Amino acid sequence: MAEVLAVSIKLQDKKMLVDKKTKIGLALGSGSARGWAHIGVIRALEEMGIYPEIITGCSIGSLVGGAYASNRLDVLEDWATKFTWQDIISYMDISLLEGGFIRGDKLMAFARLHVGELDIQSLPLTFAAVATELDSGREIWLREGNLVDSIRASIALPGLFAPVKLDGRWLVDGGLVDPVPISLCRAMGADVVIAVNLNGDLVGKHLKRKNSGSVQKKNNKVSDEDVWDRITNQISNSFSEKKEALLSTLLGQSKEAPGLFDVLASSINIMQDKITRSRMAGDPAEIMLTPRLSSLGLMEFDQAAVAIEEGRACVKNMRFALDKMVSEL
Repeated sequence: MAEVLAVSIKLQDKKMLVDKKTKIGLALGSGSARGWAHIGVIRALEEMGIYPEIITGCSIGSLVGGAYASNRLDVLEDWATKFTWQDIISYMDISLLEGGFIRGDKLMAFARLHVGELDIQSLPLTFAAVATELDSGREIWLREGNLVDSIRASIALPGLFAPVKLDGRWLVDGGLVDPVPISLCRAMGADVVIAVNLNGDLVGKHLKRKNSGSVQKKNNKVSDEDVWDRITNQISNSFSEKKEALLSTLLGQSKEAPGLFDVLASSINIMQDKITRSRMAGDPAEIMLTPRLSSLGLMEFDQAAVAIEEGRACVKNMRFALDKMVSEL
């Protein structure tokens, strides 16, 4: 009888091991236009037979992650690869009175048209986005509610996009507190985490690139400076001559000093790099993917093909580690 009971217990233990499936999580980091690399990462992982069940995203990572979790990645990739600098300008609904230069209404209207009014809880894959509460600085995990609203809150980059009010709280970009949301991925049940860090080689690149004069426009490429010039022109046109002169001074037109956009972009790079290093020291991912995209600026959303290809390349470079991870699952 005792032997039968022992055999029964062993069989139950074995069944529990078989039933317990290892869950793979994918943490997609912030990085503005460099975030199109996430598309290449996902495509390359799928080609290796790796299909994450849990997706977390911060800022642009929440946009790509939300599209993937809702089976809309094909739509997003098609749109991103056809994006032009004229499209960048057309989506900029300028406002100086709502906490940011860009309200983001046009961009979100496009997202709602192609994604629809989906709730996060109804998505085929488990998904969450990271945002920051403006009043307290707390990290906010957006795990339920409207998908597009959550993405909009997560991408509200201070100084550029206006903050979003959700459930009575003003929220801004999640990159202020957790640029690569590994901890959230684990909290949602991931046993192993593949993380994508877009900010590993960016500190000082905006200022150095501009000062060195090394930027070359090719194939109708638009630089951050081009985009910022168009933003300031749109704003200036709505002011009188005196206000226009004041605004020009405020935005930093001097060749000797960095302009507002240079300071903003470089400061964001420094901040997110330091926060990412600190967070990952305490909670590292099993696999860290780091696309090398320092050549792309904050607003160069028309360079999706370049970013996607680099996303694929960084997965290829880590193939040995990924194969080893899969073999141990």
